[in-house]
Amino acid sequence: MKLLILVVIAVLVIFLMLKYYPPLGGKSSAESQRRIQASPQFIDGKFRNQIPTPMDYSLKDTADALIKTIKGTPNSRPKGSVPVDSFDLKAFKENKEDQVIWFGHSTLLLKVNGVKLLIDPVFSDYASPVPFFGPKRYSDKLPAEIQDLPEIDAVIISHDHYDHLDYGSIRKLKGKVKQFIVPLGVAGHLTKWGVEPEFIKELDWWDKESVEGLTLISTPARHFSGRGGSSGMSTLWSSWVIVSDQMKIYYSGDSGYGPHFKEIGDKYGPFDLTLIETGQYDEKWANIHLTPEESVQVNLDVQGKLMIPIHWGAFTLALHSWTDPIERAKLAAEQLNAALATPRIGETVTIGATKYPYGNWWE
Repeated sequence: MKLLILVVIAVLVIFLMLKYYPPLGGKSSAESQRRIQASPQFIDGKFRNQIPTPMDYSLKDTADALIKTIKGTPNSRPKGSVPVDSFDLKAFKENKEDQVIWFGHSTLLLKVNGVKLLIDPVFSDYASPVPFFGPKRYSDKLPAEIQDLPEIDAVIISHDHYDHLDYGSIRKLKGKVKQFIVPLGVAGHLTKWGVEPEFIKELDWWDKESVEGLTLISTPARHFSGRGGSSGMSTLWSSWVIVSDQMKIYYSGDSGYGPHFKEIGDKYGPFDLTLIETGQYDEKWANIHLTPEESVQVNLDVQGKLMIPIHWGAFTLALHSWTDPIERAKLAAEQLNAALATPRIGETVTIGATKYPYGNWWE
């Protein structure tokens, strides 16, 4: 009887969390639902990729992953805190050149033609819906906290996974961001967290939005979405193209390899800078995440002049060593004669410059 009571209580707690716990996000508005239903990507009640993307993960696969996680991966985290450069707000404002600053994982601060953009802002210590539980950030500090950032012209979100869309960060950012540009369906999370609907623009693939003279284009990716419960595939995932009068930038978001990269390159390339997912991969996730070698090939597919590897250096979300992504990406870039930059977290990279950071700071 006591066991039954405990089971009932556990089920009730899970139900209440899924229904009311804010970090899990919210539902789309009626207008958003209308656009979702009309999207060519929304088929039989779910968003779909351009090509078949099986994500079959058997009970054996789950057990194997759990055993490997318990055993641990050598060098899965840095032995100490990773080096982080401090953000210089005065220099960021006064420097007229286009620039990008990597905050670790996929969080990026850009200034393009004077327009300030923040991509996939995750400033929390954990990539998780529950504080103090889940993947913990490597570094003890960030280049800057949210209160130290300038006013942001636009926040760009690639998809709604916890390592790209963070409840705590959005709550802190919403007072200093002019516009949130997100894939279809993601607005429901933001409005749940207090962002006013008039400050959010939802885009389908190939839709465009103008921000202070820049053009932002939502482009395809090969991935999936969901924050738990029954929310899987109810919001879209995107990569992004950023275009100014003199500069083109491509951000991959999370994606498995596919023909969409060449399609994007043919339509919008060449790109002065590409920001490509390079870490958190596994052979069983080959359809939804890039290996380092694939990420360098993606840079070539989209016609990138310079690539910065991202989606690494902050959290352990896979069973490879924490330096494996950048070591393999550097080797692949040398073999394919591709230009690769390896900035420290917080280091400013001038877009379009002839020199760029290439040191092995992780060693």
